[in-house]
Amino acid sequence: MNESDVKSQDAQSWKSLYRAAVLETNMELVPLRVLEARKAAGERALHLIREAAVDEPELQDLVYASRVLDELERKCQSARHSRPETMQKRKLGKSNLEVSAIGLGCMGMSFSYGPPKDTQEMTSLVRAAVERGITFFDTAEVYGPFLNEELVGEALAPFRGKVVIATKFGFDLSGSDNRPGAAGLNSRPEHIKEAVEGSLKRLKVDTIDLLYQHRVDPNAPIEDVAGAVKELIQAGKVKHFGLSEAGAKTIRRAHAVQPLTALQSEYSLWTRTPEKEVIPTLEELGIGFVPYSPLGKGFLTGAIKENTTFASSDFRSTLPRFTPEALKANQALIDLLGSIGKRKNATPSQIALAWLLAQRPWIVPIPGTTKLNRLEENIGAASVELTADDLRDIDAAASKIKVEGARYPEKLERMTGL
Repeated sequence: MNESDVKSQDAQSWKSLYRAAVLETNMELVPLRVLEARKAAGERALHLIREAAVDEPELQDLVYASRVLDELERKCQSARHSRPETMQKRKLGKSNLEVSAIGLGCMGMSFSYGPPKDTQEMTSLVRAAVERGITFFDTAEVYGPFLNEELVGEALAPFRGKVVIATKFGFDLSGSDNRPGAAGLNSRPEHIKEAVEGSLKRLKVDTIDLLYQHRVDPNAPIEDVAGAVKELIQAGKVKHFGLSEAGAKTIRRAHAVQPLTALQSEYSLWTRTPEKEVIPTLEELGIGFVPYSPLGKGFLTGAIKENTTFASSDFRSTLPRFTPEALKANQALIDLLGSIGKRKNATPSQIALAWLLAQRPWIVPIPGTTKLNRLEENIGAASVELTADDLRDIDAAASKIKVEGARYPEKLERMTGL
């Protein structure tokens, strides 16, 4: 076989390789050893193509081959930290509620980030998460509204008793405008009980594993809220109680009436407000912490650039931190995550999640996604080990970066920390 024949044969093999490694759509991960074997074969083929390339069509094959090889390297990098043999488990505070070290936030499948996604595709994604070791799933009645609970309930129906579902009450959904941030609050005890009955039906369960108050309602004393949830726990309709975006004083008052299992609030390398008062309070009381938006609503993945635009149906289009000016200024955080990632052979997302996991053993982040490759990437963060030196380097570098833009418009920010 002459060089031209070798080149022609390898050019065809590249096309098969590309389909297998890059365009693969089945729900199973390609094992790392297979990816690395493909990459080694690809490097040999690329060498032969380089030697044989003499005219323009052949040079195009060379470019094509290089592209596939780059994609294979990206897949290898992600796979090296994907799907630990056994997903680590964590307990939320002093409770006996044990969940996977990384959960799955399901909101974006139905709400906030554009129109609801295809139900069948999202059902497959949720079930893929279970197959990969995730046991903790987060939803709320306001997501949709109601659509997300229905999706999660249907998707997880085959796994009853094997997974933990968290949902939330606290918004008044009787009006016509239920866009993100539009609904008012309602945590009156009678409304809580009505909301729970609806969630039980949509989730197709007899008991809610973890029930959060979504936002503190200034018109409903927290003692009354905690008392209502306590009655639901005694009735067997709820197992565990939590709050979301509550301040330290409210946490203490609620905990005195009905012990809290978890607090859910935004926490990440670009939103560190909980570190001042909330996290010390949780540690003192033995309450778990569930950070939502641990990847900064997608920003900390590195996929969002200063020229990224968001549709009006995407909640981020209303957030000060997602203006072009703020996105440009905040790229310094991505540079930091990228530099640490190179040392650890991990992606920016994986470093951001690994950083959270390293803060406390009772912290369980719930990154959301609608894509299988991102799900696998997030799961891979559980196997990224950050040393004490790594954490010091990250904190030292992050302390020099001023995050630009508020995380919420003023109206929504006023609903937090109460």
